[in-house]
Amino acid sequence: MEFDYEPGRYYHNDADGRLVAEVTFQTLQNGRVLAVDHTFVREDHRGQGIASQLIETMITHAQKHQAKILPLCTYAKAFFQRKPEYADIVAE
Repeated sequence: MEFDYEPGRYYHNDADGRLVAEVTFQTLQNGRVLAVDHTFVREDHRGQGIASQLIETMITHAQKHQAKILPLCTYAKAFFQRKPEYADIVAE
């Protein structure tokens, strides 16, 4: 799935303009830290790996901007606990 971007948010809407999925984040420490504070996937789209795709999009964004990710929401925390290969991108 491809996501649209606006400052502080990656998201995807369906053909009717309804929100399907989004991840929101705050930019901290002059852009060096991206605090992921909310991950959402609409109920009828859950179980397809979309939330993981959102976090992976955030990882790509952070790498591009030479930033770290501070996982604040429950999903982001769980994602990084399951994926130790991304430990170097997580803010202390």
